[in-house]
Amino acid sequence: MKKLIAIVEDEPAIRENYADLLRRHGYEVRGYASRQEADEAFRERLPDLAILDIGLNDEMEGGFTLCRELRARSTTLPIIFLTARDSELDTVSGLRLGADDYLTKDISLAHLAARISALFRRMEALRQPVQEEKVMLRGPLRLDLDRLQVSWNDTPIDLTLTEFWFVHALCQRPGHVRSRDQLMDAANILVDATSISTHIKRIRRKFEECDSQFNAIETVYGIGYRWNNTSPPAPE
Repeated sequence: MKKLIAIVEDEPAIRENYADLLRRHGYEVRGYASRQEADEAFRERLPDLAILDIGLNDEMEGGFTLCRELRARSTTLPIIFLTARDSELDTVSGLRLGADDYLTKDISLAHLAARISALFRRMEALRQPVQEEKVMLRGPLRLDLDRLQVSWNDTPIDLTLTEFWFVHALCQRPGHVRSRDQLMDAANILVDATSISTHIKRIRRKFEECDSQFNAIETVYGIGYRWNNTSPPAPE
């Protein structure tokens, strides 16, 4: 079955240009001109991947609102912002809302297709892990690669696809530092250092919501991050 990609873009010519590209790559594509139109369709069926502009008609941040609503419905749905807005504030805001990627409209169509393909490969890799790594245990952490689930002290933690890959990369080798470049490679994304830091802060905040003493992700300043072996054991 073809993967369904939703494009939420208020400029018809731009929307159709992207849609035509993706159809030629074998995807099913549905386009929406407004947040309301997309939201109504998503209540009936979620796409396999969503591409969102930020400004939608008279809603300057309609894409941000839609991203928040989509993330509330699914923690694993791949979401890409594709927008003309290239400020650091907008990028950080998009990632904080749970987007997996943030691209500007000067990106080439070939590059866009490659990034979409990479996100789908990550989904497949998570759903078909190697046998011996289906469940990873690191003290209070339980990472289930078969079900795309993470828990801490038996409390579920809702992570986006990118966040899941970051945690997986860090806890594969506890105590070893992962550089920002290595984290990008593990998550198959290309972003700046600020975006990596934003993802890490979001991950920490999610764990801290169930454990205020969470300290398993350690920042190694100027280098990267590592999974802290000295985090407290799970309660008996």
